[in-house]
Amino acid sequence: MKVMLNFRGAILAAATLALAGPALAQDGDPAAGEKVFNKCKACHMIGDGAKNRVGPVLTGIIDEPIASNADFKYSDAFLAKKDEGWVWTPEILNEYLEDPRGHIEGTKMSFAGLKKPEERADVIAYMQTFE
Repeated sequence: MKVMLNFRGAILAAATLALAGPALAQDGDPAAGEKVFNKCKACHMIGDGAKNRVGPVLTGIIDEPIASNADFKYSDAFLAKKDEGWVWTPEILNEYLEDPRGHIEGTKMSFAGLKKPEERADVIAYMQTFE
């Protein structure tokens, strides 16, 4: 009986999380996201005058096709996702930022990811200020 109650509790918790969904940009704080973006600056730039580094410029990527910076040489993994029609929606970006290598197998991005949902929401909100 105890196992059944624990199983029901786990199902209820999973359903609650599924209904709540991940924290996304509408829940994020752009000012806090600017601080989180410091983790990205070693490889990426954003905003006026941004240039490609190890990673591409991230200005205006939200709701744009993946791998759309013509001046950057993307990995085959990213080019395959572009051919599949992937778009950097806040939802896809949220999933990617949590675990880049797990979300797009074969990516060159060595970043371990942002494990905290609020950090992902904040950085996405920050990125959206550069549309």
